[in-house]
Amino acid sequence: MTTHAASRNAFAVAEHCALKDAIADNVHDGDIVALEGFTHLIAFAAGHEVIRQRRRNLTLVRMTPDLIYDQMIGAGCAARMIFSWGGNPGVGSLHRFRDAVERDWPAPLALEEYSHGAMAAAYAAGAANLPFGTLRSYAGSLADVNANLRTITCPFTGETLMAVPALRPDVAIIHAQKADREGNVLVEGILGVQKEAVLAAKRAVVTVEEIVETLRGNHPNVCILPHWTISAIAVVPGGAFPSYAHGYYGRDNAFYTAWDEISRDRDTFQAWMDDQVMQQGPEVFAERRRGASQR
Repeated sequence: MTTHAASRNAFAVAEHCALKDAIADNVHDGDIVALEGFTHLIAFAAGHEVIRQRRRNLTLVRMTPDLIYDQMIGAGCAARMIFSWGGNPGVGSLHRFRDAVERDWPAPLALEEYSHGAMAAAYAAGAANLPFGTLRSYAGSLADVNANLRTITCPFTGETLMAVPALRPDVAIIHAQKADREGNVLVEGILGVQKEAVLAAKRAVVTVEEIVETLRGNHPNVCILPHWTISAIAVVPGGAFPSYAHGYYGRDNAFYTAWDEISRDRDTFQAWMDDQVMQQGPEVFAERRRGASQR
């Protein structure tokens, strides 16, 4: 089966560039943008660069929207969100998300909600260049409020299944541990749907902790995304902070707790964003990570 990403040149080498250029070249107003990474390897640095470049009217896609999407929504980037479960893990609500849905601030936010399983099936369908994915759940639940969840009859058994439309983002953005000179990308530790999101997307931007000469033969049983699936690679040490990167640094739990207070009030949120995102670049991430580890 040909993947959606296979339309890219299989002989191309992913571009190694600065994060600013990677986002400028690959994320445009009105795009469907998927920032994926489950528990760790959440692409905070890349999300902040999208905010700094003031992208607007984005459809944000994520299996578990948490702090980075709260920040992007509050910054006015989003017009729509396709998601499954949203919250500040272990803490509570996403206040900028709630403000957008309940009070249209800073702009109205349309929602399209699925389960984790349905999102995974939708990404897998997009990666395989299929029109939809199938699953058994949903009867009498989210299907009642999401018109994109339909029923389909199995041609082999006659069983009624649920169908979910394929996800095909304009651009997928992930953080990973390593890339090599050819542009192949290594992802270690917990995997969410990073691979499927990259294969389903028209373009893919990856931030990494470091560049190595080659990944060949050294990393059995891990996920390696080949260079022809990647559009741009930017080296951003600490680029997943305050989430963690397996093998590099831990999660800054204190920040997740602090975000609850920072994000509750619009003025406090805007002041934090102005100071910590708009006036800062990706080079500060490694320093923030070191500072957190010393607390």
